Amino acid sequence: MYRALLRLCLLAFSLIVALPLFAAAPDAPAFGVIVGYRDAVNPLSREETDRGPWADGRARAQAAWMRAALRSRELTARVAREAGVRGEAAGEAGRAALLRFQRPLQGRALEDAMRRLRLHPDVAWVEPNVLVQRQAVPNDALYASQWHLKGPGAFGEPAGLNMENAWNLSVGSPSTVVAVVDSGIRPHPDLAGRVLPGYDFVSELLVANDGDGRDADPSDPGDWVSPSDVANQPLFASCFVDESSWHGTFIAGQIAAETDNGQGVAGLNWRAQIVPVRVSGKCGALVSDLIDGVRWAAGLPVAGAPVNLNPARVINLSFGGSAACSPAYQSMVDDVNAAGALLVVAAGNRARSLTRPADCDGVMAVASVRRDGAKTDYSSFGPNVALSAPGGSCDAPTCDRRYMYTGLNGGDRLLLSTSNSGTTTPAADNYGYEEGTSFAAPQAAGVASLMLALNPSLTPRALIERMQAGARPHLSPVGTTCAGTSAGVCNCTTTTCGAGLLDAQVSLQLATRPAAVIRPVGTVVPGASITLDGRGSVALPGSNLVAYRWTQDSGPTVAIPADTASLTSLTLPAVEGRWVFRLTVTDNNGVSGSDAIIVRGVSPPAPAPTGGGGGPVGWMTGLVLLATGLGLRRARRRA
Repeated sequence: MYRALLRLCLLAFSLIVALPLFAAAPDAPAFGVIVGYRDAVNPLSREETDRGPWADGRARAQAAWMRAALRSRELTARVAREAGVRGEAAGEAGRAALLRFQRPLQGRALEDAMRRLRLHPDVAWVEPNVLVQRQAVPNDALYASQWHLKGPGAFGEPAGLNMENAWNLSVGSPSTVVAVVDSGIRPHPDLAGRVLPGYDFVSELLVANDGDGRDADPSDPGDWVSPSDVANQPLFASCFVDESSWHGTFIAGQIAAETDNGQGVAGLNWRAQIVPVRVSGKCGALVSDLIDGVRWAAGLPVAGAPVNLNPARVINLSFGGSAACSPAYQSMVDDVNAAGALLVVAAGNRARSLTRPADCDGVMAVASVRRDGAKTDYSSFGPNVALSAPGGSCDAPTCDRRYMYTGLNGGDRLLLSTSNSGTTTPAADNYGYEEGTSFAAPQAAGVASLMLALNPSLTPRALIERMQAGARPHLSPVGTTCAGTSAGVCNCTTTTCGAGLLDAQVSLQLATRPAAVIRPVGTVVPGASITLDGRGSVALPGSNLVAYRWTQDSGPTVAIPADTASLTSLTLPAVEGRWVFRLTVTDNNGVSGSDAIIVRGVSPPAPAPTGGGGGPVGWMTGLVLLATGLGLRRARRRA
């Protein structure tokens, strides 16, 4: 009997080891869930050796396993109770626990129960217990060509995102909204049902290319630039002749293409909603249009535009310029972050130091690596890069981004997503290849949206820091290390290409921790007194925050009184500068989370000089002269 039970346990364990290859259909009824605990608390990962008078080692192991199973069921009952999920601890599934529902759940009820359990600090992952399983590997026809979604190890993709393991933690939520601030999108079949109302912010008619200015139609009419445009329009004199890019459509597909539908490509987030915000047309985007579009995407007011009823928590902006971050850009970033939206930006394709918006404080700048992990020849780099993700690399002379998937023409090195076959105006919807940091950034945006599906309390900075903490180390596939202000293909370091290679699975695991939430402070005058307010911090369901700790990350040293309180005040030095203050919160289970804010001390502009050729005129003298002039005017009118 013991031998048979042991075989059964080993069989269950082999099934749970294989679980990363499976996921339940969102609409399939689940009779319960399989709950994987963190190793530190899982009784089944550390069963004690039994010392009883058993006949052989197998019987001893079986007795130890049974005691561990009893402890696991007690843990499962407590976790379900603390998470507010009705069910009973029914048994084990290998080294995981089995929780049976009181009645089968599906759809939103199932998603809610699984989300509650995932947010518990003891839980590492949750899997629906369904009668019929299907492969979690998407069945989209072109998924095999999306090498960047796979990962290292058995998948054999050193720089890949590790999405197949991440999807076993979450495939997303329809309540997560991602904005694509770009060239607009085409109504591609692989985006059907995933697009919310957007807006067109292109104000210049020549750039818009759709015959009008700003309106509620964010569809992409094409952004081609002809030889005639370059020769005859001063606005386009510095532009390159090019076909329409369908840039926004490609990015929207990367993030949220309809997945597991048997056709096309797979998106990172299987359920997220996209808000298309059109800011660019022929030759690019005007700075004013870009800033308005980003603000609107976050739900902030923009004169002349309707209220955005679907503000985004994640905004993808794959545009860059040649200048450094300006006050206009920085204030945009500050406002968007204060609204709770993460702004993910491309590092740029200039193969040199970062420029705006990638060098602004508070953005998540993403650099591009090749399939082997080396920095691509075009990617910009620098200390403000958060991390790196695959961006495609067209190294071979036969590599052509316009080809559909054939396995030829260098397609095994580029990224594949939704596109359009039109070279100028729209034609048939199709799929195409691209390369660039423009297409590395959406991968970070997609992973961030999956993290928010697990823990909506995460702030923009918390998302960045947890993705950085979960990044895999950079690789060294070539002989040159990235350095200086200009470089082609080279090995990344943490000072040139960010914390490492984006890993979706680990990022999602790190999402389920308490969230420190700090009220923004922004820009103040030197010497100002400021309040550090962390009272909005959030614990996970079933736990509560028991400790707060304020520290200073950077800037001239400042004493922080009451540094263990959720609310404290301090006085900045009377000098201009930049300070970063961090709050770490800890719950009653000993699990911590942190976030930080940036505070800038900036002196107000000096008052403009007054007076002219005869010397300065004081304000009192000016007032007297003004009164005299008004008196003379009234006297003339009376006369």
